[in-house]
Amino acid sequence: MDRRKNKKSLNIAIMGMRGIPANYGGFETFAEELSTRLVQREHNVTVYCRSNNIQYVGSEYKGVRLVILPTLRSKYLDTVAHTFLCVFHALRKKFDAVLICNSVNSVFSIVPRLAGQKVAVNVDGLEWQRAKWNRIGKGVYRVSEFLATFLPDHIVTDSRTIQAYYLRKFGKGSTFIPYGAPDSRVKSDDALKQYGLKPRKYVLYVSRLEPENNAHVVVRAFEKTKTRLKLVVVGDAPYNPKYIQDLMSTTDKRILFTGYVFGQGYRELQSNAYCYVQATEVGGTHPALLEGMGYGNCVVANDVPEHQEVLGDAGVYFRIQKNDDLATQLQALLDNPGEVETYRKKASARARELYSWEGVTQDYERLFRKMAGA
Repeated sequence: MDRRKNKKSLNIAIMGMRGIPANYGGFETFAEELSTRLVQREHNVTVYCRSNNIQYVGSEYKGVRLVILPTLRSKYLDTVAHTFLCVFHALRKKFDAVLICNSVNSVFSIVPRLAGQKVAVNVDGLEWQRAKWNRIGKGVYRVSEFLATFLPDHIVTDSRTIQAYYLRKFGKGSTFIPYGAPDSRVKSDDALKQYGLKPRKYVLYVSRLEPENNAHVVVRAFEKTKTRLKLVVVGDAPYNPKYIQDLMSTTDKRILFTGYVFGQGYRELQSNAYCYVQATEVGGTHPALLEGMGYGNCVVANDVPEHQEVLGDAGVYFRIQKNDDLATQLQALLDNPGEVETYRKKASARARELYSWEGVTQDYERLFRKMAGA
C-alpha cells in the first residue's frame, strides 16, 4: 500500500516567477517540474502566472491550477508588482504552504504570514552581483536578502554555496533543496533539422544574454578554435538589446544564435550537443548546467564554487580571468572525442545520483508538511 494515501493532501501555492508551462528560465522550469509532481502525489497545487508571459490557454495544466494576474512590464517592477498581487489573492485561499521564489519578493512574505499561512522563500542566487542592476536595484536585493532571514517562516537555498553565504553573513540557517536534472536524453531531432544542425556537430551555450553570463567570452573563444563544428547560442534578454547586438555582430559563420528555445526543442538541443559550455559567474545553482549534465553532455564550466559544487569532477573547467583558457579547453575537447564521451557518462551519472526531480519533490513535500504541521 502507498503510504502517501494515509497522509493529508496539502493545499500549496507557488508564486514569484513568470508561471507555467515554462517558457522563460530556471524558476519557471522548477515550478513546472515541482508542481506537476506534487499533483501526482495527490496534493492541490496553485501556480501564479504573469499575464504578459503565459501563452497557455486554460486554467489548469497537468492538474495544477493556474491563476493568471497582471503585472507591470518593467525591468525593475515586473517581478515585485506581480508578487504583490499574488500574496493578496492568496489570502482568499486556505493554503497550507506558500512558496515564494526570488529573494526580492521576501518583503511580501509578511502578508500571508499575518493571515496565518506558512511561507517559504527560495532565495535563488546573489542577484545583486548582476551587472544589469543599477545601484538602486543592487541595494534592493541586498535589503531583500536580509528580509528573507526573518519575514518568511523558512528560507530555501538550492546551493550549498548560497546556504553558507546566508549562514556566514546573517547567521541564518536554511533548508537546502537542490534544483533537479533530467534523467536521460531525448531521441527526437526536429529542432536540429529546423536549425540545420547534426547530432554531436555543435557546441552548445545556453543562458540569458547578459554580460555576467559571459556569452561574449564564449563567442570569442570559439572564434579562435579550429573546427568545422558550430557554436549554438541559445537565449535572449528582454532589456539588453545593445549587448545582444554586439554579440551577433560576429563574422564567424559557424556561430548560430537561436534566441529562446523551450520545451522539446530545448531538450533536443541539449541531448545532441558535442559539449555544453556553462560560462556564468554569479548566482546559485544554474538550471542549464544541471540540464546539460542530465541530458548526457560533456560540460565545460567556468571555475567558480557554485559550478564546482554541482559538477564535481564530472566535467572540465576554465577560468574567465585567464586569457584564452576557454579556447584552449574547447580545442582540447574538440580534438579528443574519446575524452568527451568519458565526461558525458560521468556527468549523466552524477546528475542521476544527486539531482533527481523526484528527490527534489520529496524534499519539498517534507518541508511543506513540516510547515503545515501535517
